[in-house]
Amino acid sequence: MPNRYHSGPCSARDTGKVSAMHLTNSTTILTARNRSLLRDAALALGCAALFGLLAALVTGQWRPLARFDQEWIGELHTYAREHRIWTASVQTLSDIGGTVTMRTLLGIAAGWLWLIGARVLAGWVAAQALVGWGVLWALKLSFDRARPSFTDPVSHAGGPSFPSGHAMASAITCAVLVGLLWYRVRRRGRTAACLVAAATVLTIGWTRVALGVHWPSDVLAGWLAAGIVLGTVTAVIQVWRPGALAQDVRRVNWRTRPRVQRVLVSAGHPSGTAAPLDEDGPHGAREGAPGEPVDPADPVDPVDRPDEAVR
Repeated sequence: MPNRYHSGPCSARDTGKVSAMHLTNSTTILTARNRSLLRDAALALGCAALFGLLAALVTGQWRPLARFDQEWIGELHTYAREHRIWTASVQTLSDIGGTVTMRTLLGIAAGWLWLIGARVLAGWVAAQALVGWGVLWALKLSFDRARPSFTDPVSHAGGPSFPSGHAMASAITCAVLVGLLWYRVRRRGRTAACLVAAATVLTIGWTRVALGVHWPSDVLAGWLAAGIVLGTVTAVIQVWRPGALAQDVRRVNWRTRPRVQRVLVSAGHPSGTAAPLDEDGPHGAREGAPGEPVDPADPVDPVDRPDEAVR
């Protein structure tokens, strides 16, 4: 009877195939991480280049831009002065979307992530808020641009004008919240989240111009500065702790899944318990298409997993 434990040429070939597969998977992981890092760096550098160009035009008092700012804010101020109820509504929207509200939301999100064990992701959220605040005031004090001035203002705001703190804080907060929701909802939910976030950011930026406390170019600068902060903070954390953000995303998905679904999924393991959360999530590495290497650091997308209960 042949010995089934015999190590022959076939076993050697199988070992070679396994080694080649591991090498391919490792290469794919590095490629995916490098691609993610390049994407974040490109966001930061692209926004920085556009911000630098806009800042040069503002400080150089480029006439087309100055005329654009004056015309927009003049027309909106005239309308706001003649429609007080409309102005009060705009002021309310601006107050709700203020920097205090946005940083409070980020603080709550960071605290919740810390409590459920997603420490790196919590640090990422907190860093976005803190770095954003520091960059905002560094830019404001550096450019020291005067705010629009009217003999009959409909609203008041202190400090330098460039860039807009409301625009910057709302863009950072909405981007972070969409990022946290991205792997918790289905594709339609992602589209809805992006639309709501974009509408929120645009509305808050528009209220600052409508109230006559910011130039339109201030708002645009705030959005670009937000892109710089988002890309830079994310890239730094990816270099500092490679794969840690993706691992925490899996941890969040597993911890926040309904308990009944966790029990059902855990029952599928031979031991009757779920895989440790510090590994590659409850299912280990994500399964890919046949013959397609998969990056274990990629967040598990419940929508794309046919073997996982749908939330």
